[in-house]
Amino acid sequence: MDVSPPLGLLAELTHRCPLHCPYCSNPVELTARAAELSTEDWLSVLTQARELGVLQVHLSGGEPLLRPDLPALVAHAHGLGCYVNLVTSGLGLTASRLDDLVSRGLAHVQLSAQGATRERADLLAGAKAHDRKLAAAAVVKEAGLPLSLNVVLHRRNHDQLAGIIELAERMGADRLELANTQYYGWALRNRDALMPTAEQLAAAEPVVRAAVARLRGTMEIVYVVADYHEPYPKPCMYGWGARQLTVAPDGTVLPCPAASAISTLSLSSVRDTPLAEIWYRSSSFNAYRGEEWMTEPCRTCDRRGLDFGGCRCQAFLLTGDAAATDPVCSRSPERGVVDLVLSRPPVTDLVMRR
Repeated sequence: MDVSPPLGLLAELTHRCPLHCPYCSNPVELTARAAELSTEDWLSVLTQARELGVLQVHLSGGEPLLRPDLPALVAHAHGLGCYVNLVTSGLGLTASRLDDLVSRGLAHVQLSAQGATRERADLLAGAKAHDRKLAAAAVVKEAGLPLSLNVVLHRRNHDQLAGIIELAERMGADRLELANTQYYGWALRNRDALMPTAEQLAAAEPVVRAAVARLRGTMEIVYVVADYHEPYPKPCMYGWGARQLTVAPDGTVLPCPAASAISTLSLSSVRDTPLAEIWYRSSSFNAYRGEEWMTEPCRTCDRRGLDFGGCRCQAFLLTGDAAATDPVCSRSPERGVVDLVLSRPPVTDLVMRR
């Protein structure tokens, strides 16, 4: 099949992070600092990505500000002609550091938030972070950069949805992503404590709809549904290995950020294989491209070009088979697995990311 070049690279520079969010989708077994790619390695990755066709570079983690070579990586990506986005908790983002990054070509900042109030947000972050995030947002706006705010929604903060939207307005966010939790990594471990109720989701819909109408032209709002509660799964990144690739802190190259969850997948590394070869010819990137891999009911489903069979990582985690129809789909023969999860009583304890 014809494979187009990737548009975006998610460069996970480190798994180190000052926050301990229980909904984190990073692997439970995090990459140690000693195993991270060196500056020279990352410069090579960025060069190879641009040669491959990448136009957007998202520098993420963990917390990318913990990498002292971040300014050099921003400058290199910008010098290659890429649009450079920083995905950050905001902790450590001072005016002087941001000015330096902007002078080197940083074009956009995506900031995370955990709740509408200091008490709730700090509780969920496992750190006194909320006020520092407000300060970081002010620094970004003062620098004249576009600001996106990302909030992961779950049982513990859905009741603050209206306040979260107001918080984004106060921060001056240009874009607000309200993303219901995706259950990988730490989030999967905490699924029974994080899963929102049907009542919470029903209450959220009119709040989001009203905010979208009121703020149209001022702030873009994207709402990512809680697909365990939906009749059909969310699309998988425009299709597996179609537009984006992720490079993990240790150099592992992933067709999607959560692909390391599929233990049956043989993943390649930039330490020993060129990025272009991984994108076009590796077994991992070709495993679920197109439609040939699909089993029934996906193979003959009229929605296969819309949701691509759903999430491969979710299918594997719920059924043990990454080629299975995503069980959140109402047409999946394994839908009962999801219904069983939804029927469980909630738990109170959260395991915080270490």
